[in-house]
Amino acid sequence: MEVTPEQVKRAPQPTDFINADSLLGDEEKEVRGRVREWVDREAVPVMPDYWDRAEFPFDLLPALGELGVMGGALEGYGCAGWNNVAYGLAVQEIARGSGSLATFLHVQSGLAMTAIYELGSEEQKERWLPEMARCEKIGCFGLTEPEAGSDPGSMRTTARRRSGGDWVLNGEKKWIGNASFADVAVIWARTEDGKIAGFLVEKDSPGYRTAVLPRKGSQRAVWQTHITMEDCRVPEENRLPGATGLGSTLSILTHSRYGVAWDGLGQAMDCYEVALAYARERQQFGRNIASFQLTQQKLVSMVNEISLAQLACIHVGRLKDRGEANPAMISMLKMNNLAKARQIAATAREALGGNGILLDYRVMEHMADIEGAYTYEGTHDINMLIVGQAITGEKAFAPGPAPAKPVAQGGVTTGR
Repeated sequence: MEVTPEQVKRAPQPTDFINADSLLGDEEKEVRGRVREWVDREAVPVMPDYWDRAEFPFDLLPALGELGVMGGALEGYGCAGWNNVAYGLAVQEIARGSGSLATFLHVQSGLAMTAIYELGSEEQKERWLPEMARCEKIGCFGLTEPEAGSDPGSMRTTARRRSGGDWVLNGEKKWIGNASFADVAVIWARTEDGKIAGFLVEKDSPGYRTAVLPRKGSQRAVWQTHITMEDCRVPEENRLPGATGLGSTLSILTHSRYGVAWDGLGQAMDCYEVALAYARERQQFGRNIASFQLTQQKLVSMVNEISLAQLACIHVGRLKDRGEANPAMISMLKMNNLAKARQIAATAREALGGNGILLDYRVMEHMADIEGAYTYEGTHDINMLIVGQAITGEKAFAPGPAPAKPVAQGGVTTGR
């Protein structure tokens, strides 16, 4: 019997084989349930078409702002103030509906808003965060460059102080999510004394240009951008006062990387749920394929890894709430979850046979989008080396040409 995408979408959800719900509080479940209901109603029916056309879903932004997910774990300034587990569950649900939409969330919330919240002045926070929380203003995070990916310490973008006190920025940024329509860009640059500083560059700043990167095979419903700055003038009041070196940059990446770990879990859950629903309905040789040993092996391997990832996400979220989660833990979480999500997506695609490559069944969209998330926020290899340094005390990053200043622990970047 043929199985339609509509049958798959009506299947029981979500995955919770080990009763991870027993570890959650009422508010956390309420946040997850509210976001899940919105995702199933608004995102799931339309995102495959946006993805296929490589268009960004601008129509969904007002409702996303109302959900409270933008800056969900930040306190004040119009943000929801959830704990880190509730925020992670919200990310999980957004990613379950669309990996591309989750990437927009990471850039807006985990990077741009978090940078302003952690490193900005009170005036900068008041100006930008409330409207960004409502998705009335959009932000981006400009760190990655054409020749500085996993090694952000080698960035070439410069910031020169003018006699009047303002700054002039020159350089390029690449793979910057949201930048083509962002109202403000958090741009990182090297000052004349060799230090890394952060600046809020507004979209209409003279000398600031953006161009969308074409022909992507992953994250198609969110736009990555090439930024060019030629004598781009930025007032002193737009410098982030808390950005005092490369370590400031990497601390923001740690916050976003935590969300990406939940993203991998959400996409993996959807791939498994689609495969399970399909296997229960699909008839071959006079019986449903869920009764075949090889199909059961695929399903068990998927739910096993998902269950372990659920426990790890909740545990690290609790540690993060207590201020006890270190960057290496979060690197391990991201490294593990995205590697396992990658495997789960491939297994689910195989379980669906030929239908697995059709976008209406959603697995192929996830399979492609996971490739992007597997690479950004520190590649798998870079996150592995961060963990390796934490357990051995030895830094294994290739030295390469010496930068102006030593690279801080975990030279990682985000290509979004």
